[in-house]
Amino acid sequence: MVNTSMWIKALRVIPQINKNEWNTLDVISRWLIITRAAVFIMTAIAAAVGGLLAYRSGNFSWILFVLCLFGIVMAHASNNLLNDLVDHKRGIDKDNYYRSLYGPQPLEHGLLSMKSFMTYLLITLGIALTNGIYLVAVTGMGALYLVCAGLFFLLFYTWPLKYYGLGEPSVILVWGPLMVGGTYFVVSGGQWDNWVVLLSLVYALGPTTVLFGKHTDKLIEDKNKGVRTLPVVIGQKAARYSTIAFWVLQYVFIIALVLTGRLGPAMLMVLLAIPKFIWASKTFIKPRPASKPEGAEGEGWPLYLVHHAFIYNRVFGMLFLLGLITDVVLYKLGFVWNIF
Repeated sequence: MVNTSMWIKALRVIPQINKNEWNTLDVISRWLIITRAAVFIMTAIAAAVGGLLAYRSGNFSWILFVLCLFGIVMAHASNNLLNDLVDHKRGIDKDNYYRSLYGPQPLEHGLLSMKSFMTYLLITLGIALTNGIYLVAVTGMGALYLVCAGLFFLLFYTWPLKYYGLGEPSVILVWGPLMVGGTYFVVSGGQWDNWVVLLSLVYALGPTTVLFGKHTDKLIEDKNKGVRTLPVVIGQKAARYSTIAFWVLQYVFIIALVLTGRLGPAMLMVLLAIPKFIWASKTFIKPRPASKPEGAEGEGWPLYLVHHAFIYNRVFGMLFLLGLITDVVLYKLGFVWNIF
């Protein structure tokens, strides 16, 4: 039976469910849960940013944009499934490991057999690859390099990149030049612009801080398992302070792009996220508590730092997108700012 209420829930949060509840779910609900679809909003915004910049440049195809958006969301879903598969095979998620605490791990919790899990993974990955191949055929060889780069990170993020402190830098590249820049390139029919790459990196700092929060939350567990994420390498304090620094850099770069006329003042709409930035920073400036805090502060535990980072980035990302939409509309109406 179709359960649309679960679809909505799975797109907002990572639901906690047991085997009996799982058995009552439709295939879409199951797919949304095991792919951790709540985080797809960061990918959707990345595609939207690339599409808006292509529209701003005067070259835009709705068909190519929808295919690109769908393709990178399916690629993200494939990566999440592959992440669970690899960590399961390597024994990382055993013994009530962090991943098994914050949401259903389909293999560790026995929700799916290996055969069923592989069916989900191969169909999802197949759809992503089919989209990529079509876009290469339509756009040209330039898109092939982007598809190959995306496939590399999809296949090798979990291992070895994440295990050797390269997961976080990978996310900057994937959510920046690959997702935003790649969407711009494909949707605009093969254009490339260095300032688009710069803006893509500004946006990519947001998803990167979410990953920093997640890996800092499970720093002790990762260290004990031999998973050397960047927070494990640099330590909890440096990881927490780096996250705050990345958030500050986003504001600095956006203000700089506005002052140089690359973007209009509408992008300063992101400054409305500052109260939420202060809220999240107050959490990150302190050591992560060893046990669940009382009240609202402990909501989502053991997702603690990542919970705060995700909420903040969802606010910032939506304001970033709204500011860009407004900027593009004003630009198309003939309002151009060039202070310098």
